[in-house]
Amino acid sequence: MGSETPKAVPLTCHGHSRPITHLSFSPVLDDEQYYLISACKDNNPMLRDGVTGDWIGTFIGHKGAVWQARLSADASLAATASADFSAKIWDSHTGECLHTLTHSHIVRAVAFPSQPRPQLVATGGFEKKLRIFDLSRSTSSSSASSSPTSPNGNVSPPPAPSFEIGPGIHGGPIKSVIWSTDLNILITAADDKMIRWWDLRARSCAAKFELDGMVGSCELDASSNPSLSVAAGKSAYFFSGTQPGQLIKKITTSKDIAAVALHAEQRKFVTGGVGDTWVRVYDFEDESELELQKGHHGPIWTINFSPDGKMYATGSEDGTVKLWKFCSDPYGLWR
Repeated sequence: MGSETPKAVPLTCHGHSRPITHLSFSPVLDDEQYYLISACKDNNPMLRDGVTGDWIGTFIGHKGAVWQARLSADASLAATASADFSAKIWDSHTGECLHTLTHSHIVRAVAFPSQPRPQLVATGGFEKKLRIFDLSRSTSSSSASSSPTSPNGNVSPPPAPSFEIGPGIHGGPIKSVIWSTDLNILITAADDKMIRWWDLRARSCAAKFELDGMVGSCELDASSNPSLSVAAGKSAYFFSGTQPGQLIKKITTSKDIAAVALHAEQRKFVTGGVGDTWVRVYDFEDESELELQKGHHGPIWTINFSPDGKMYATGSEDGTVKLWKFCSDPYGLWR
């Protein structure tokens, strides 16, 4: 392991003032560039250069903690889920708020289908409802209503229409929403300890799986053969990214896991824990701990691999994002 992935000093991305709640990378774009978006309890999600971590801009407008943030497949749009009872859709080039999607409770999760300039977005949260909004049927809120500088923030444009999938099914707040590579399948992870796969054509649950503990993280990796990685209790669960409900492997550790990310090609996975400040790297096959990475000063709540798999990002209670090299060749700022 030591020769394959030499230790390199992580890059630290400052700028946030409260704990980091979620990190998400865009795919690699045509110009070989990709981006990283961070959600934070300071209300202000940030967009960064994915390779270097350099700050690009901050999306200003939420009035509560932001729990999840994602970029569209072409990185033209950003979606954020907030404790201010709203999800917002942003133009990632200008920072302008395009849509404010009002909810009746805290929004914890948001997801785009894997399409350029998507016209749909899915949300979930303390309403215990999986909702899909049609952005094409809403007027843009580029008027004063959602502008960060607007003195009149109470006026809102006609809202995007939404419909609910599986009403009454979720027994707890929805912590994560994932749009599968099959655009007809949505995945939810909820505080009722259930992962559910939803068939959008039938608007019904196609599969479900009960976890041993409360969900920490739930993410689909960016590999050619994607898998769904879930952290819950002391276990990491790895599901097929294409076959709803199909568990590939469950690995139980001695530590409570808050976040997990799998590198499918290297057959390794990375975890962040609830009770300490360290990043742990494990072998997927024999489940042995390979590395212990130190640098954060608080629990690690979110981990994601870059779309090319050359590094991973961690977000912590300490308010920083760190980028960790995961390849032996020179990469980005590691020369």
